[in-house]
Amino acid sequence: MIPGLIVSAPASGTGKTTVMLGLLAALRDRGLTVQPFKNGPDYIDPAFHRAASGRWSFNLDSWAMPGTVLDGLLGQAAGADLILAEGSMGLFDGVAAAGACGNGATADLAARMGWPVVVVIDASGQAQTAAAVALGLARFRPGVRVAGVILNRIASPRHEALVRKGMEEAGITVLGALPKRAAIAMPERHLGLVQAEEQPALQALIAEAAALMREGVDLDALVAAAATVATPAPAAKITPPGQRIALARDAAFSFVYPHLLHGWRAAGAEILPFSPLADQGPDPSADVCWLPGGYPELHAGALAAASTYRAALQAFAEVKPVHGECGGYMAMGEGLVDKDGTRHRMAGLLGLVTSYADRKMHLGYRQAMLAQSIPGHAARAHLAGHEFHYSTILGQPDKPLAQVTDATGAAVPETGSYRLQAGGGLSTGTYFHLIAGSR
Repeated sequence: MIPGLIVSAPASGTGKTTVMLGLLAALRDRGLTVQPFKNGPDYIDPAFHRAASGRWSFNLDSWAMPGTVLDGLLGQAAGADLILAEGSMGLFDGVAAAGACGNGATADLAARMGWPVVVVIDASGQAQTAAAVALGLARFRPGVRVAGVILNRIASPRHEALVRKGMEEAGITVLGALPKRAAIAMPERHLGLVQAEEQPALQALIAEAAALMREGVDLDALVAAAATVATPAPAAKITPPGQRIALARDAAFSFVYPHLLHGWRAAGAEILPFSPLADQGPDPSADVCWLPGGYPELHAGALAAASTYRAALQAFAEVKPVHGECGGYMAMGEGLVDKDGTRHRMAGLLGLVTSYADRKMHLGYRQAMLAQSIPGHAARAHLAGHEFHYSTILGQPDKPLAQVTDATGAAVPETGSYRLQAGGGLSTGTYFHLIAGSR
């Protein structure tokens, strides 16, 4: 059994991703093999984890994933010396209604896996009060053990001394203290951090974060605090959407969960990547085309001008299945209106028209029962996923793909849609991203 830790915080915005990347790189520099994981639905952080650790990072989601999937993903840590998982939001933050194995909170994983929690405390604007926050986290839920805290955004030696004094009185171990460093702040956009592959200075940023961890964190004590109660199980079988999968993969289409890709390959499927932004179409020998989410709204003009891609996708869709998720779904439609109000031509496989001119956040877990099959899942299958976007639907003339509800069971109007093509092909799309099927 490989020992592990979870890096968490009282809330979002504390700097835990920077701490996570710095720890991954600093421990790697020490010669340790560290397996990263990410709690909950997130595409962007795992790509940063991979850049810092040299290993694929996998999402673990207690709301969407059955226990067999969660425990099976632990097998990805084979050969590692240590597991380091990054939490989401605050330690106990999840949805109101429990899903497959919990409500999606980081604390669910801490309890299930037996991984002690390293809490990143943003100490700016407070001193001894930070200890009250840490003590509350440590006592809030039986079965969740706080190994210690890393104090972030410390203003001065005097500030650090005051915060440490409070932690000592509360009986909380301080594993490190970090000054505020604007130079390693992570750039963001409307869906979160800017993607790892879009940051030319990423390795320099990671190196700076690693140096900060070496200076300010007791790495020996941190590693010694790791523990687990979880035993890796056989990997859960994931049905691929086809034997040969044409997968759109570039800056506009990059949101694919690693556990799905690895599951498809483990089932014997072959993945054939292509780049719509490079005006490439799907391999005509593929059985199915999959258009993942991403940022088509940032590249709408380039996609509209990619005539070879559009013609090849249309020819493929005429006789074979094509499925899109969120950004991929939007790209399958008739048009996409950007934030400036300009409408761009999309692939036209569906009648969908979407807009960013009037932005509205759509965020949360989704449960779906399919009215029509999609590649890899039959009609009436129950799927679990999540939705996160700012676009709105201006028109959706095709048939609804699924009955969709949120985590509480309330109906969601974004049902997805499908269209049978004249040549027998099936075009399907959803706003939600699939995490696990057949719940």
